Amino acid sequence: MIDGHKHAAHLALGLALAVAVASPAVAASAPKTRLIDCGAQSCLVITGHRDDSSSKVSINGHEITAQGGHRWNVRMPVDTVRGWSAPYARTITVSVAGASNEAKLPIGMMGHANLAMLVVRVK
Repeated sequence: MIDGHKHAAHLALGLALAVAVASPAVAASAPKTRLIDCGAQSCLVITGHRDDSSSKVSINGHEITAQGGHRWNVRMPVDTVRGWSAPYARTITVSVAGASNEAKLPIGMMGHANLAMLVVRVK
């Protein structure tokens, strides 16, 4: 019975290592977004990682030209992102080499958070 416990322990250890090794790669490939000023308008900067620097990148099904190699980025006018997205969208679909991930959009970017005032109370 001791051999059975050793086998189960080795299997559990192997699974734990596989998850630990796979998790950083998944986290590293998740695209991120942020708003910046670019002239008279605002732009959305989207950044991500790709294993092959020649892999195609698309946003909501539209192929784009990404800058950089493995660590890529793209700068898009907010109006373009709005045109390619559903009204009041909270995410965009970013595809790299055919694998898709959802990237969260900055709060209020798509027009659903028009705050005139924000009140914060301490309890």
